[in-house]
Amino acid sequence: MSPSAIDPTLHSPRILCLHGGGTNAPIFQAQCRTLIRRLSPSFRLVFADGPFFCAPHHAILPVYEGMGPYRRWMRWLPEHAEVDDEAVVQEMEFNMREAMLADDGQGATGEWIGLLGFSQGSKVLASILFDRQVRIDERKREKESGGGQAIQGRKASMGMYGGFDDDEEDDKQAGDQDQVEGLAGGTWRFGVLMAGSAPLVDLRTRKEDTVGRETLAMPGDMSRFDIAENLTETKNRVRFPTVHVHGLNDPGLPLHRKLMDPYCETGTTQLIEWGGDHRVPFKTGDVEPIVEAIFKAAKIRQLV
Repeated sequence: MSPSAIDPTLHSPRILCLHGGGTNAPIFQAQCRTLIRRLSPSFRLVFADGPFFCAPHHAILPVYEGMGPYRRWMRWLPEHAEVDDEAVVQEMEFNMREAMLADDGQGATGEWIGLLGFSQGSKVLASILFDRQVRIDERKREKESGGGQAIQGRKASMGMYGGFDDDEEDDKQAGDQDQVEGLAGGTWRFGVLMAGSAPLVDLRTRKEDTVGRETLAMPGDMSRFDIAENLTETKNRVRFPTVHVHGLNDPGLPLHRKLMDPYCETGTTQLIEWGGDHRVPFKTGDVEPIVEAIFKAAKIRQLV
């Protein structure tokens, strides 16, 4: 029997999934069991572990007690050790890439096209989409300026971000956004944000001239919800298609709504509201609208 007959998603487009703080990839995979089943075989969901260890989030206990080690992507509590901004991004990228390479090792070949996250994972993925958007805009400006030197200079300054290769043909296609890689090398084109809180995080830690940087948190910050609480406008908006899943009984709902507006471009978002609190929907009736929205977002990008 062929591998694809055993696993029909081996060659499907892949979505990288980022768990919330105080949990881990295996737990998030278990929480997403209904989503996985409903999206198969059209999409393959792959789960990455956050880079930093922490105590379990109270919301996953006692169901997932003893399933550690528990992890996070960034700080949100005072007891979490301080890490400088650049190191946080490097660690995020390393763990994402590790999960992607492990999936390649399982024989999967699909393109990396989207991101799905819960809570802190949603904040991270929205920031990754924004980061890729900025890279695309920069590449477009470099091409329009005709600056071969500018492109070479940008290659040198990208450092850990990568996204450019030395192939001459790649430079010729600089204006094509599908040639511009995002964090961890994925061509991320849409995101599914479950219970994600504003603000976005500026992953370009060495770009001091980021426009409107005061509306962005930094990777080493501890949550910084204060930035977004009263914000009504920002120039830093995600333009990629995004699906926002909001639990109407989630105490973090006001900040989840802020991540959708103003941090995502009007007309690019889909909102799914359900009657739950701060948890991943798993009942079929709650999951079905999310599945439909994911397919719609992917069709917008001509991925299915």
